[in-house]
Amino acid sequence: MDADSDEDAAAPGVALFVDGPNVLREEFDVDLDEVREAAEAEGHLVATRLYLDEHATPGLIQAAEARGYEVVVTSGDVDVKLAVDATQFAAEEDMDTLAIASRDTDFKPVVETANSFGIRTVAIAPGEFGRSDALRNAATDSVTLEGDLDGDANAD
Repeated sequence: MDADSDEDAAAPGVALFVDGPNVLREEFDVDLDEVREAAEAEGHLVATRLYLDEHATPGLIQAAEARGYEVVVTSGDVDVKLAVDATQFAAEEDMDTLAIASRDTDFKPVVETANSFGIRTVAIAPGEFGRSDALRNAATDSVTLEGDLDGDANAD
């Protein structure tokens, strides 16, 4: 009875796009595995991309690749490359859920475009203090990671 497994493998899933410079900051203490797990909770991953600028260290690139990320290094604006790629991915209907890990309001139009294509969207924030309310409000759902160094996970 592998019918469910075959359907899951054939069904579109979650495309995760991570804004490295805005998420992988010391003050957020975010682990790439934690970001991946947040996206996997939404469904089967069909793409897992980490966008970095030309200043990314070889160690970071290797660590990301070891965790299954496709690393995209750009000499231009990381936000523009990620936004174009995510929008193209949405337009080509290669996913049914778009997850963007960022704290940048600039991705709100990407989320809105994906929503207009009927794609479910998830905004993954690096922490309570790294969350874009505009991005969160535009997305279908949102997840806030608990890695804040400045925050208290037990605070209400």
